[in-house]
Amino acid sequence: MFIAGFPAGPWGTNCYVVSTGAGNECVVIDPGKDAADGVAQVVREHRLKPVAVLVTHGHVDHMWCVAPVAGTYDATAWIHPSDRHLLTDPLAGMSRESSSMLLGGDYQWAEPDDVQELADLAELELAGLRFVVDHTPGHTEGSVTFRTPYARDDISEVMFSGDLLFEGSIGRTDLPGGDHPTILRSLATKVLTLPDDIVVLPGHGNQTSIGRERATNPYLLDLQREGGADQVTRGL
Repeated sequence: MFIAGFPAGPWGTNCYVVSTGAGNECVVIDPGKDAADGVAQVVREHRLKPVAVLVTHGHVDHMWCVAPVAGTYDATAWIHPSDRHLLTDPLAGMSRESSSMLLGGDYQWAEPDDVQELADLAELELAGLRFVVDHTPGHTEGSVTFRTPYARDDISEVMFSGDLLFEGSIGRTDLPGGDHPTILRSLATKVLTLPDDIVVLPGHGNQTSIGRERATNPYLLDLQREGGADQVTRGL
């Protein structure tokens, strides 16, 4: 498997290009602001053909270039229906501080020509790869993660976690559509239940693993101290 990741834009959002190898089709995950040039460079250098754009959630720093990238390569965009409205109205999901960063510009957003909606536990077969979708609301109502098998004995899967889980932290819940008890439920049911060897590629910052976060992330440690996933979800 080939995975190229790079931070893009003023928010340093990680964009990923995933393929079975050079010269093949690929999937682009979370092309945010200023990501189109980076995608083009990876595609050109490795002779790839994007066939799908996967969006972990509808915040503007993750979807700014979804339509341009999908349009350039005639690719299908995939997003959860609860966040689909943000493709055309991303300011609805932003804070006042983030919105102020855009003042002075005349920005317009539109849906790509081909948009498909994601569902919890759906399995997508794209570019010769299989992605399992986990609906993980809390950061936004339509937040999802994507997991794909990884052919190494010490790594069973790679998870693209968006803004659900970071190295040492979790996604904020103070923006429109955010809810702290809901993100805790998502972490309890969709993260703490996973094997430790899964590599986590987050929407911001460095890669990590489920095992590392289970052992060191203060939010996951608190959840575990409260009695594990089953007890936590009953209490939320």
